Amino acid sequence: MQETGNNIRKRLTIRIGRNSMSFSTMDTDCGVKYEPYTVKSGISMAANLREAFRNADLLAENFQRVQVMVDAPALMVPVDLFEEGNKEVLYQHAFPNRPGEAVLYNVLPDLSCVAVFSVNKDLKTVIDDHFGDVRFFCAASPVWRHLHQRSFTGVRNKLYGYFHDQELEIFSFNQNRFKYCNSFEVSHAHDALYFLLYVWKQLQLKPEHDEMHIAGDIPEKEWMLSELRRYLQRAYAINPTGEFNRAPVTQIKGIPYDLMTLYAKGR
Repeated sequence: MQETGNNIRKRLTIRIGRNSMSFSTMDTDCGVKYEPYTVKSGISMAANLREAFRNADLLAENFQRVQVMVDAPALMVPVDLFEEGNKEVLYQHAFPNRPGEAVLYNVLPDLSCVAVFSVNKDLKTVIDDHFGDVRFFCAASPVWRHLHQRSFTGVRNKLYGYFHDQELEIFSFNQNRFKYCNSFEVSHAHDALYFLLYVWKQLQLKPEHDEMHIAGDIPEKEWMLSELRRYLQRAYAINPTGEFNRAPVTQIKGIPYDLMTLYAKGR
């Protein structure tokens, strides 16, 4: 497929969630073009993407360069201990019930680690067959990098919770590395509250001194903040509009926080 016109230099972003898919790209006229795609239940994500190539507007623009954000469990390996030849063994040991997956990885030099993750092989084949230049990375990686830089602000320790795709990722940093990083399935706000406070206690953070910051698609946001503040003096919800200095991407309805961060701050 030959690429023509302005799309020679532009890169398409495909975000693959558990039950969601979207396409986006930078546009000189309107900032970011964002096209969510309605995923059909009962068929695979690869089959959904094949259908999207027939009816999604952005996919009709003949991009050749694409970056694919994958929401998948990630295994963090210290960069000095990582060996590419062992990535499948390590990942399958950590996440044994993911058959039919290709194991990939991203190096996160700012955090001195490698994020090992997976993508469905059929889905990867569909993407590789349609694009000449493909880059896969963890959907949360723009958030990790941005909030890592944010953690240097002030003198207090910070614990972060990022909500997306009915999942809660909790992480904290110690200088240039993760101090803690884990993810939890959360179908109810009460579950999320329990996990946040449990990790806070596990890390021995101080309720009268340290900070909790939550971001993303926060369930029952006001209730969550109220409950957190019953136990912690400093609990905050990150407002993307203020966080990213009123960047136009923050005004796009329904866009995930990680994709917003990607366009506002980079990968």
